[in-house]
Amino acid sequence: MTLTTVQPLTGRRALVTGSTSGIGRAIAIALAREGANVVVSGRGKDAGGAVVETIRAAGGAAHFVRADLAESGRAATELAQAATDALGGPVDLLVNNAALLIPAQSLREVDERLADLALAVNVKAPALLTAAVVPAMIEAGAGVIVNTGSLSGLAGNAVSAFYGATKAALHSLTTSWAAELAPKGIRVNAVAPGPTMTQENAAYHETLRSLAAITPDRRPGTAAEVAAAVVFLAGDDAAHIHGVILPIDGGHQAVR
Repeated sequence: MTLTTVQPLTGRRALVTGSTSGIGRAIAIALAREGANVVVSGRGKDAGGAVVETIRAAGGAAHFVRADLAESGRAATELAQAATDALGGPVDLLVNNAALLIPAQSLREVDERLADLALAVNVKAPALLTAAVVPAMIEAGAGVIVNTGSLSGLAGNAVSAFYGATKAALHSLTTSWAAELAPKGIRVNAVAPGPTMTQENAAYHETLRSLAAITPDRRPGTAAEVAAAVVFLAGDDAAHIHGVILPIDGGHQAVR
């Protein structure tokens, strides 16, 4: 990874949840490449440290703050404060990316413990974390929030009903927050990835290819492609975009 000479996000203080691996890792690296000072957050100290090292080696600014958003609602508010301390100022770019992916299951197989965890990580944590960082954004008169939703929250799937429901809830929060916060100078949008290749889901790449075969693009997406969309929504070129749920899915939503 090399830094470009044009860095439109220079001076921005970013927090990316769930950024020790996968899509979140790609988002953190991409934001840093564009000049943002980034807090990498997740449960794994070693993995988080590796992402920070990658960013710093390319000349970017990054810090790791450990957080397990499944532990309690307090974890989200504590993360907001820890990120502010690490960045030397309040977060003005929040990416709610952390999520708990529920394995494929039918309606009768929904496990209460797993359902509670998914609601805690996928819905409650981003809501509480956003509530914690927004006051400083309002005071500054500017800020950007990008949520990582999912194609599962836009289209029904016979074996991911509950996971899809949590992502649909995050999409709803996105549009409601956009309506509430736009008059205060804060933009809120979301990306909704379809089947996406990462190093972590390598065992499922053939399955992902099969799922993507029905899309116009005929292939799964990559974490870097999702990250590029987040960078766009975070930047000033997207200044007039509010409340969008942007599919990154090879055209699945457009042509079904």
